[in-house]
Amino acid sequence: MIYREAGDFKTSYAADNQTFPIRGDRIAYYMVLAFAFLVMPFVINDYWANAIVLPFLIYAIAALGLNILIGYCGQLSLGSGAFMAVGAYATFKLTTAFPGLSIVFVVLLAGLVTAGVGVLFGLPSLRIKGFYLAVATLAAQFFLIWLFTQQPWFYNNSPTGMISMPTREFLGMPVTGPRASAVNMYLLCLVFVVALAWLARNLTRGTLGRRWMAIRDMDIAAEIIGVNPMMAKLSAFAVSSFFIGVAGALFFAVYLGAAEASEAFGIEKSFIILFMVIIGGLGSILGSFIGAFFLIVGPVLLKLLLVDQLGWSTDLAAHLEIMIIGALILLFLITEPHGITALWRTIKEKLRLWPFPH
Repeated sequence: MIYREAGDFKTSYAADNQTFPIRGDRIAYYMVLAFAFLVMPFVINDYWANAIVLPFLIYAIAALGLNILIGYCGQLSLGSGAFMAVGAYATFKLTTAFPGLSIVFVVLLAGLVTAGVGVLFGLPSLRIKGFYLAVATLAAQFFLIWLFTQQPWFYNNSPTGMISMPTREFLGMPVTGPRASAVNMYLLCLVFVVALAWLARNLTRGTLGRRWMAIRDMDIAAEIIGVNPMMAKLSAFAVSSFFIGVAGALFFAVYLGAAEASEAFGIEKSFIILFMVIIGGLGSILGSFIGAFFLIVGPVLLKLLLVDQLGWSTDLAAHLEIMIIGALILLFLITEPHGITALWRTIKEKLRLWPFPH
């Protein structure tokens, strides 16, 4: 039968503690990776890359970062859009200051810059939490966007106030700018997604992740048993901001090519990423990808159905798209408050025990 553990024996501690202990999960994981690296580059085109694939990959990284902060450490944040802007503007300044620097190092350095900014704005978490911390990070959202739009140094005194990404190559292939192909941009984003998902999975399963979860569950009890709340909370802000900064760097450099802070990284970005985490499932790596898929691919599929198949007008379809997506979000939150990942866990458990009752 599908998804059974019969005959799947473990002969070592490492095998018993692996990320995918069930053979069915491992097979599915390797099949997805094989499809992503070996099939997608040959079938992807500019439309699907710009409409679905690139936004999905980039938002998945941002959702991973926010899930580390909220789902694993329990620290609310509404400043994800601003931290994406930090990554984008850091990428722009590094690219113009060091033209010969590889785009991979530029993106990673932009993530480190964002991590530093995240730690700075994470300092209030040492004294406040919950709704008050969310308000503090919301203030960071407005302050950083104001800073990027009002200080000409950040956009090199451009008269339009916008930043633009020049062409940069990796391994001899242009991955940014007008000469970059959909395949090159896709592969660059895919490599970052796989690497950061692997990093997030190992961090959350290790000592640092256990400290985060102890703070999330009960910070006073965690401090009693020896967890340093300051180090745990600030490290969560640093790692989360690093992920979101990398997402912002890729969003600007690879996907948009040109951006303006208030338009590209407004408060709606913060709420979109937050909804991804909530819908997909708090404290779940898979949930970050599911939430990103739901909010990026879902509206595109609805538009194709309403406009292309049913022939509705674009304006009417846009309004209905918002209503339908909102209704689906409410439906999922009412039927499964812990996200789609919790629903998937229930389905897996039933498959493992079938045909016996559960």
